[in-house]
Amino acid sequence: MSELAPLDPELVTDALSKYPFVNIEGVCNVRDLGMIPAADGEHVTRTGFMYRSGELSAGEEQLRALGVTTIFDLRSDTEIAKYDAATPPIAGITVLRAPVFEKEDYSPERMAQRFQLYASGKTEAFMQLYSEILDAGGPAFGAILRHVRDSPHNGFLFHCTAGKDRTGIAAALLLLLAGASSNAISADYALTRIGREPMRPLVLSRLAREPLFASDPAAAHNMLSSRKETMQAFITMLDERYGGVEEYTRRTCGLTDQDIAIIRQNLLVLNP
Repeated sequence: MSELAPLDPELVTDALSKYPFVNIEGVCNVRDLGMIPAADGEHVTRTGFMYRSGELSAGEEQLRALGVTTIFDLRSDTEIAKYDAATPPIAGITVLRAPVFEKEDYSPERMAQRFQLYASGKTEAFMQLYSEILDAGGPAFGAILRHVRDSPHNGFLFHCTAGKDRTGIAAALLLLLAGASSNAISADYALTRIGREPMRPLVLSRLAREPLFASDPAAAHNMLSSRKETMQAFITMLDERYGGVEEYTRRTCGLTDQDIAIIRQNLLVLNP
């Protein structure tokens, strides 16, 4: 089976019923980022603390039951308006707007360039896109990291639209700071292949409104890809071009060495 073809619905249903996936009605691709081993072999990331997902439209009671107190929305205002997909107010939970890209990054010309890169499906094209996310995302990713530093007892969730690219990079930064291996981080990234399957029709219908994808359905499927090698290439790029996760978070997110040490401590627990 092609890696871009629809998955067996029974396989998807079974996988989504098991950890690390979390079932929240009306929300796709929800995962708990806990139980991922750190490099020291003695610690793992905390369960019930950090969650990643696609866009939110429901699930108020379930989110509160998970202990989520804060949601970081990584989408731009332009993107939200375009798809009429604003996150609804959720009683008892703070929803923070933390757009990776500002309004000017969503001009028709810039979006056409970005879609062209996604459409190729090539790893090097995703690296160009992911470099743009790193360059623009310092304030957004910094907000998430400061939450980990300052509110270690308050669970949080971060999301974009499909929960793949901006969300995947945010997850990678958190897990790298926790000391997770590139293999573990890439395995988490690849789980979006399963997690986004229920929203596949919605995403494809949105993409079909764009001329590039309307004329080339294969390009739309390339945009949905979440291959392990893509994340492995991203981690290599982060090391080689940005000096690694600690240097990136110092220079682009404005964190100090003390901040990084506290964040790492707050992300980890002893392996039970």
